Formats: sequence, C-alpha cells, structure tokens
Amino acid sequence: MPALPRQHGALQMTTTAPIKSIVHANARPLPMVIYFDGDEPALRALAGLQRYRRIAVSQMATAPQDIEHVYVVTRESQMNEQYDVLRKPNVRVLALTDARFKDPRMDGAIYGYLPASTPGSLVERMVDNAIDHIQLLANRREINERLQMATQEIHQLNQIGAALSAEHNTAKLLEMILTKVREITRSDAGSLYLVEQAELEEAGAEPTTAGEGGTVTDLIPSTEIGAVSKLVKQAESKKRLRFKLAQNDSVNIPFREQTMDISKKSIAGYVAMTGQHVNIEDAYHLPPDVPFSINRKFDEDSGYRTKSILAVPMKNQKDEIVGVLQLINSKRDFDTKLETLSVVLQQVVPFVERQRAIVESLASQAAVALENSQLYEAIQRLFEGFVRAAVIAIEARDPTTSGHSFRVANLTVALAEVADRSESGPFVDLRFTRNEMKEIRYASLLHDFGKVGVREEVLVKAKKLYPSQMDLINQRFQFVKRSMQAEILQSRLDYVLEKGRDEYMQQLPKFEEKMASQLTELDNYFEIILKSNEPTVLAEGNFERLLDIAARRFETFAGEEQNLLNDDEVRLLSIRKGSLDDAERMQIESHVVHTFKFLQQIPWTKEIKSIPAIARGHHEKLNGRGYPFKLSAAEIPIQTRMMTISDIFDALCAVDRPYKRAVALERALEILGFAVKDGEVDATLFELFKEAKVWERWKVEPYPY
Repeated sequence: MPALPRQHGALQMTTTAPIKSIVHANARPLPMVIYFDGDEPALRALAGLQRYRRIAVSQMATAPQDIEHVYVVTRESQMNEQYDVLRKPNVRVLALTDARFKDPRMDGAIYGYLPASTPGSLVERMVDNAIDHIQLLANRREINERLQMATQEIHQLNQIGAALSAEHNTAKLLEMILTKVREITRSDAGSLYLVEQAELEEAGAEPTTAGEGGTVTDLIPSTEIGAVSKLVKQAESKKRLRFKLAQNDSVNIPFREQTMDISKKSIAGYVAMTGQHVNIEDAYHLPPDVPFSINRKFDEDSGYRTKSILAVPMKNQKDEIVGVLQLINSKRDFDTKLETLSVVLQQVVPFVERQRAIVESLASQAAVALENSQLYEAIQRLFEGFVRAAVIAIEARDPTTSGHSFRVANLTVALAEVADRSESGPFVDLRFTRNEMKEIRYASLLHDFGKVGVREEVLVKAKKLYPSQMDLINQRFQFVKRSMQAEILQSRLDYVLEKGRDEYMQQLPKFEEKMASQLTELDNYFEIILKSNEPTVLAEGNFERLLDIAARRFETFAGEEQNLLNDDEVRLLSIRKGSLDDAERMQIESHVVHTFKFLQQIPWTKEIKSIPAIARGHHEKLNGRGYPFKLSAAEIPIQTRMMTISDIFDALCAVDRPYKRAVALERALEILGFAVKDGEVDATLFELFKEAKVWERWKVEPYPY
C-alpha cells in the first residue's frame, strides 16, 4: 500500500489503482452512426467518418444502448419499426431526402433534413451537431439534477440548522445532531464525542477539604501555593474526550458513556487533536503508517462489519474543537440493514468529498448549537438559582412559612399536568406547552415575592395584638390585681383597728371570699382577652364581653381613671377572622402589587412573558371580591385559578403557625369546598384537584426546584 496522500489538511485514505485500469474504467465507447442496408449511394458520404462507429441497423443488437446514436434514414418507411428507439433522449435522426416526410409522427422525430446529394463534409458536420445536441441536453439534465440536489441539500441544511437552533435540551440536541448527519450521509451508524475539561485531580492534585470556617487555601502552606496554582493551570489546559452518544441501525449497541484521552491512538482522538478530518474507505485495511488503529472487538462481538468511516471535528465560531462526529458505513440505500457481510459488500460505499463537505458544514452548525444549548442551560441554572435564592430569602423573613412557595409550585404544576392530560370533560381541549408549564412554575415560585415590601412586624404577626400590646395589657391587669389586693388589705386593717381582733377574725372568711371573687373575676376577664387574641381560620367569635371588660375602670398611680381595655385594643381583639385589622390586611394584600411590579421589571422572554399576569391574581376570587384588583372571573387566567387552589390548600395544611393551627387534609378540602360554594374558587378545577388526588403531591419532598 503506498503512503497516504494528504489533501487539504485532511487525512484521506483510499486504495490507488494503476492509471491504465482507471483510464480503461472511465473510457466511454465512441458515438454510433447507424444506417439502413441497401442505401449505399445515399450513405456513401458517411464512409469516411473516423470519430464514430458506423454500423448497420441489422447490427444494433450488439451495440451499447447508453451511448449517443445518430440514425441516418433515406425513406419514411425505414422509421416505422424503429420508431420507439428513435424517440430516446440519446438518439437523433438525420434524413437524407429531397422531400419532407408526410407522416407527422415521423416528421416530428427528425433532427434535421439534408438533400440526398449532400457532400460528405456537410453530412459529417450535421452528425457532429446532432451528437453535440445530445450531449448538450444531457449536460443540461445533469446540471439541473445537480442543481436540484444542491438545492435540496441547502434546504435540508437550513431545516437542520433551524432545528438545531431551536432545541435547547442538550441531550435531545446531541441525538438530533447525530441522527440528522447520519440521514444526510446515509450512514448506518455513528458516534459523537465531546471535548471536556479534565478535573483537577486528573492533573495530579490531591483533593483537599477545608475545615469548618476555612477555605481550601487556608490548608495549603504558602510554600505550596505556587505548585497548586500550576496544577490548576495544568488541569485547565488538560482536556479529554467523552464518548457521549452512539447509534446503529443494524445492531443493538450496549452503549455507556466513558472518557478517553485525546491522543492520536484513536480516530476520534486524532481528529480532536489535529482538527483534520479522516476518511477511511475500509477500516480493516488501514495503511501501516497511520497513528491510529481500529478496535474490532465490537464487530467481533456483534457480528457487525465496520467498513467506511468519516470522522470530522466540530468547531465553534472561535475555531475551537468542541467535539467529534464519527460516521460509519455510508450506504447506497439508507433503509437497508447491514445484517450480513454480503449486504455490507453490496451496500457500503466510501464517503465522497461532497458528503465530507456537508458533514463539516453540519458539524460547525452543530458545534455552535451545542455551545448555545450549553449556554442556555447555564443561564437556566443561573436563573433557577436566583429564583430559589429569592424565594428562600423571602421566606427567611417569616420562617413559619418556609417551603410554602415550593409546595405551591409543586401543587400547581401537578394540577396543570392533570388538566393537560384530560381526555374528556371541561379540560379536553386544554393543552399547555413546555414554556407555558415553565410560566406556571415560575409564577408559583415567585407569587409571594412582594412580601419583601411588607413590614416584618405585620408579616409575622401571630396574634390579633402585637406582643408589646399584650404585655401592656398583662401589666395593666397585674397592676389592677395588686391595687385590688392593696385596697382589700387596707380595708381589713381599718376594720381590725376599729372593731378589734376578735370581730375581725369572725369577718375574715368574708374578706377572703371577696378578694378571691374579685381576683377570679379579673382572671376570667384576662382569659377572655387571651382567647379573643387567638386568630381563627373562619370568621367566628362573639366579642360582646370585651365591651363589658373595657367598661371596667381602674385608678392609675396618678389618680386618673382608665378603662381596662382601650378602644384600639378592643378593635383588634374583635377581629373575626385572622390576626390583622383592615390597615394591616391592606399592607399584607399589597404584597401582590409589589410582586406584580417586581416581576414586570424582569425582561422575560416572549415564551414566558405571562408570568407577572399569572402571579398577580392568586388572591383574586371568581366573584370579584378578591384583592388587590377585584378581578372578575373572566379576567383571571386558568393558571392563576390553579395557583389559588394550591395556595389556599397549603396555607391551611402547612405546619402550625403562630396565628393558626394546621388543619387536617380532609378539613382543608372541606374549607376549599366552602370557597367553591361562595363563588370564590373554580369549581371544575377543585373537582379535578380532588378526583386526581393532586393534593397528595403536597407531601412530596424534597421539592424538585
């Protein structure tokens, strides 16, 4: 085998053949001039033609049928038997006659008429023109076919390029890259390798863990920092190949990912190292001087036969190699399976230059698409991290609601998935795209972000009274109790001084009973206050006793009379639902406006631009009595209605909060049912929430965000 020829910076491996055999293989028989027997006088002019083979019609059976033919006739009757032959694209008919043929069919088959007495030189010239005309039309057809093929290829490349650009999932993108490249080259199998950065320990560094409160560099002596920096730089410069994907239409591949060094020992490593493509006509007959070899173990184990191979680098816009595409066994018929050696020998052909150019073009597009996909995923991870950090930061202001946003997202997405899969009922035509599901998830995660604008004391208010207010009431009651005790003791002292000890001892039980009665009454008042201070989930409570308590007066140190409860305390303790008064509730409700304004500031892409609109309505009610915008049912998106159910359910079932006790799942569903009856919550969605047991998703942990 001669040394491998190097062409255009690539390794091209083909077997060479002697020049004579190539010339012989490519030689084409001379065009033929066919005449009819018995017309020697009229055909005498053709006797001297040397550029053509001259035979009679009787010898046509032995003549090649795919070369150019010129028929020479002298009479119309000679054409009847040969009419079908005369109409073929590679045939032209010359008529040596002094009169035009009368039959329109025969006349239409004539390329040119010449008088019977035409000189030989003119007949020869006419034959040349006829042959040229055949070849001209043949060339035009071939050019048109090539143009059509090129147009189809360009169209395919554009379609593939558009598809690659649109796919952001890296795994799906890699599958698409290899599949499309195999289709366009009719390859039976293929592999895809990615260039990736080696880990630090692969460059010779030992993994180091910092102690509590320290960093990795804290554990490295100053004398060794330079050596570690050198290892880091070595790791950054050291790259490897990851065998990422394999496809084969003829046999099953027991594929698993693995990594390999970038070296010239393998075809993929050679391409990744040199940036040159490799085109192998037969993998089992490599020249002895190539640096790589073929591992036949897969072929031996599976009974496969690897023959033609084309490997090209995937280069990005910076001309950096990010991967390698390796194609195996280009086939004449893409749908044929290479199940036997005879089929391989019949079907498999070498990869041609045109295929190589197309694959390199696609590989460049694929490299850019891959980097874009990786960048897109990095941006997604960054944004996911931002969302998660934002939610955690918000919930850190109120630790009792920890996990609320994540649970609401779980429930809302689950409800949307169930509705999307409905094959009957009111949601049969409801379908969410992947981007719309993403909108639902992000809107659910960020629906309470506006709480960052709410005063923390209001946000975490556990009871109807703030702790400082309750402490003040408690001190007031203690003061009143001490004052009562002092007054009673003073009256008892006055009594003993006036009546004497013996009579005092007789009245002592009455004195003690009076003191106990007054103190018990005061303690009962305080118990009523404590009970009234507890918020309730539903509107309930009778607060008339508070007015009686507030009407009781006591004297301060300054001698002024005051009520046991002031008007503000009575107002707060009389809140029938929850722990907030109207002003505080407005502050809490303002978090929706803050959320909406915040989300509007984010430059969402057009695919997820509805996130602010979905999030802003999670406290709206279908009857128009929600907040903060009093939206009607028609103005509330179905995604928001789903989130509302999830939000209420979690608020009811979540762990005990200072301002409410957690309710059982059944009780939470019952309370939601009351909201449905009141026209606040979507009835059909709530039924789906119950029937599909979406609420069970509430128990899922950890939350997958």
